[in-house]
Amino acid sequence: MLGILPIGSSQQAISVGGQIRMYRAYRPARLTRFAPLVVMFHGGLGSAALAERAYGWDALADREGFVVLYPDAIGAAWNVGGGCCGLAPAHGVDDVAFVKAAIDNLSTRVSIDPSRMYAAGMSAGGMMAYRMACETTLFAAIGPVAATQAGDCPNPAPTSILHVHGTADDTVPYLGAVGSGIAQIDGVAIPVLHAAWRGYGRCGGDVVATAGGVTTTTAQCPEGRTVELVTIEGGGHAWPGTTRSGPLDASPSPGPVVPSRSPAAAPAAGPIVGPTVGPTTAPTGSATPGGSTVATAASTAYDTTVSLWAFFKAHGR
Repeated sequence: MLGILPIGSSQQAISVGGQIRMYRAYRPARLTRFAPLVVMFHGGLGSAALAERAYGWDALADREGFVVLYPDAIGAAWNVGGGCCGLAPAHGVDDVAFVKAAIDNLSTRVSIDPSRMYAAGMSAGGMMAYRMACETTLFAAIGPVAATQAGDCPNPAPTSILHVHGTADDTVPYLGAVGSGIAQIDGVAIPVLHAAWRGYGRCGGDVVATAGGVTTTTAQCPEGRTVELVTIEGGGHAWPGTTRSGPLDASPSPGPVVPSRSPAAAPAAGPIVGPTVGPTTAPTGSATPGGSTVATAASTAYDTTVSLWAFFKAHGR
């Protein structure tokens, strides 16, 4: 029998599909009886430990009273769907089953509110969050950052989404096409993806507001749901608000900031065509190894972690 989840950070091994899988969890000292849960998916080439250090979720959990789950991908690559990215899809890794099992395991060790479970992810981790929203109804809201959606997403349950993306992201280009990263991700334009989920959720029209290089495109949906796109003008493949230059998972905008492109107008809502993924030798990373880092004022000023949590706690399933 598993013990109660200890206060602070801990690690757990579980068996899923005959494989040993690992996750990290953070429990603050102060919790409500049934606590919210944030699942944070690390980026490609990253790890649960790096994600825990990089994005500030633990400190925010201490202040706000929620639990954080950091799953670890096999070989630092998530099976995000559509054949992308790295070895995980080639080996048939069932990461959807792993995430479900990790949440079930964690729920035996600390009381989790099943109506207030949320998923965030950087790059390939954000792609994994989209896959979870496509194939499950676990999460009341997801927060993909510098990500896209891979593979088919037939008839997903309406979900609240806050997607954060920079216009100068050359790994997952804002306006679509093949990215420059080693995974060569070929995704649809991010405004098209936003419009698709607005359609899935039977949402109203977009309300657009711009301040300080950050454009927020918001659609209100039935049952209190929201589908929102935050566009960081000139932002690269990054988690805005992260200024350290440490491991791949923590790096701000990689490479020189190229002249930015204005956000494309979102087309009418409807199904999207799944991205075509080119040949890959390794998963997408959260930064360009060896590249210089230049963070725009907008990407420095916008605090993604705090903004995601504010969005999450406003939505329940």
